[in-house]
Amino acid sequence: MPRGEFIRTSTAMSGEADFTEVDENGERILRFSGRLTVARLGEVPARLEELGVAPVRADLSAVERIDTIGAWILHRLERDHGTEITGASDHAKQLLKHVCSADEPQPARLDDRNLIVRTVEQVGAATIEALSSLKGLLAFFGGLMIATGSVIRHPRRLRLNAVVQRFESVGLAALGIVGLMSFLIGIVIAQQGAVQLRQFGAEVFTINLLGRITMRELGILMTAIMVAGRSGSAFAAQLGSMKLAEEVDAMRTIGIPPMEALVLPRVLATTLMMPLLGFYAAIMMIMGGGLLCWYELGIPPATFISRIREVVPMTDLWVGLIKAPVFGFIIGLTGCYFGMQVEGNNEQVGLKTTAAVVQAIFLVIVLDAFFAIFFSSIGWI
Repeated sequence: MPRGEFIRTSTAMSGEADFTEVDENGERILRFSGRLTVARLGEVPARLEELGVAPVRADLSAVERIDTIGAWILHRLERDHGTEITGASDHAKQLLKHVCSADEPQPARLDDRNLIVRTVEQVGAATIEALSSLKGLLAFFGGLMIATGSVIRHPRRLRLNAVVQRFESVGLAALGIVGLMSFLIGIVIAQQGAVQLRQFGAEVFTINLLGRITMRELGILMTAIMVAGRSGSAFAAQLGSMKLAEEVDAMRTIGIPPMEALVLPRVLATTLMMPLLGFYAAIMMIMGGGLLCWYELGIPPATFISRIREVVPMTDLWVGLIKAPVFGFIIGLTGCYFGMQVEGNNEQVGLKTTAAVVQAIFLVIVLDAFFAIFFSSIGWI
């Protein structure tokens, strides 16, 4: 074929979409031509919107090509005006069929199984998932212990700069929110305790309630929950983003163990900072409660502090300080574990971050219950 003839044929085959209006036996017919594709539609959709009288039939005999957008425009013409589509190729008919089925409202699929069966199935699936997460967490804990042993044998491999940076992000940067929340919680505990004890004329025992519950339980527990929501989620998101960017794989390739470089500094920072944050939170709760007692009960600060020293045994302080590093270790381990499980797409980062926070808080509360039973059994009550 000569070069000039090839060019003329290509130009003819690449024409813009168009249509003409024809009146046959009193019927209004639209004859489409060209390519009904998103790149070639041009002003066809706008011209169809301006049609005054609905066409009876749309002839596609001269259409060279059609895509989903063109099929949707023809389907809308058929749906809104009752126009009959004729002269369509097999490919066009198939597209029109798919577009038509997609436009139809889909009935809601109700699960007709028995409620008990569905409940048991959901509980079973949740149990299997929880056991699988626990198994993975234990394996991750084992890997962390191996990395810790390696660092102990070779102290120079400990990345102090990374640990100090985590000290700042986990501890120093959290002082504001932890202090504010603890101060307000102390006010709430003192106010509610005073209201209830006032019924028995025992408002002075609000100090006992506030001192013991903050130093023994709420100080460290609320701090752990806040650290899990703040730092645990940050660990999961950071490591998950690194996994998606293949930075973790690159570290393994060049001989840097991710457990030593990424996980150990984070877990070490949360473990060491939790006792300090927990004690700080307990003091802030006591300060908030003391302010409320001074304002509402008329107990001066000197009397309040003296009474706190009398009613809070030293064992309460030790209970909080013993639980704190364990909670910090669990939070750091859980956040890093779920962060390292991210794979596939960015949606996984959000899912694993949420799972890290939920699992960390759940494990902290479960461990707190075990600690409560243990300390009661040895007489630290």
